[in-house]
Amino acid sequence: MTTNPNASKIHPNNLLTRVKEGRICTAFGIKIIPTGEIVHIAKSAGYDSLFIDLEHTTLTLKDAGQLCITGLSAGVTPFVRVPHQCGSGFIQRVLDAGAMGVIIPHIHGVEDAKQVIQTSKYPPIGKRSLTAGLPQFNYMPLSATVTAPQLNESGSTVFLMIETVDALEAVDDIAALPGCDVLLVGSNDLATEIGITGDFDHPKFMQSLVKVAEAARRHQKIFAIAGLYHRPDLMDKVVNDLGARWVVGGQDVGLLVNATRQNNQALKAIQRV
Repeated sequence: MTTNPNASKIHPNNLLTRVKEGRICTAFGIKIIPTGEIVHIAKSAGYDSLFIDLEHTTLTLKDAGQLCITGLSAGVTPFVRVPHQCGSGFIQRVLDAGAMGVIIPHIHGVEDAKQVIQTSKYPPIGKRSLTAGLPQFNYMPLSATVTAPQLNESGSTVFLMIETVDALEAVDDIAALPGCDVLLVGSNDLATEIGITGDFDHPKFMQSLVKVAEAARRHQKIFAIAGLYHRPDLMDKVVNDLGARWVVGGQDVGLLVNATRQNNQALKAIQRV
């Protein structure tokens, strides 16, 4: 009998792989469709990862777990955004359910960030409770000495959303924390927080992005952006000038609405009046 040498290895994290290659990692947003078909559509479209949103949706933890498991099997790395102030126990359950990383909205400072890291990472980085039979390892019965280091390294990516004035002011200290892996700008909320709702061309917005990007670069963390997929001109600057490497595209609901509207208009345009 031969032993599979990969049996004790965690599923790959496409974000970390693509960052090492100097390439962006694209993310498909899931907001309304709870079943695996949408994951395979994202796979067919060529997305590298999933942004499974539990903050602004009615998706359940069970839905998120099933989407994560499908993503792992399909090779589309699943990341989950949790609701604001959902509690440490909920964050841990999302990770135990198969997420390769957790996205935390509305960070207000270093203490918020520290608490998330403590919950998401195993010792010696954090204080996450040990468990076995995890989807990230295909439920193999492995020792924590095997799973915990791999989960800390690539299976519990901590995304801290910079979308408040408090977080923006403290971004350098947040980025310096061990266990902080990604600084993710929530474009819409950040613009609102700095008093320029929807005005992404305002100088204050780009200045804020530069500040986050510089903190990420200084502390060798990943810079990420959400909410700007509709502005390719700004995305060009954010990716090529500021070095963003995780970029969130459209969500299922928006893409469906736009595509169905275009299809209906095309059909109606056939008839000559």
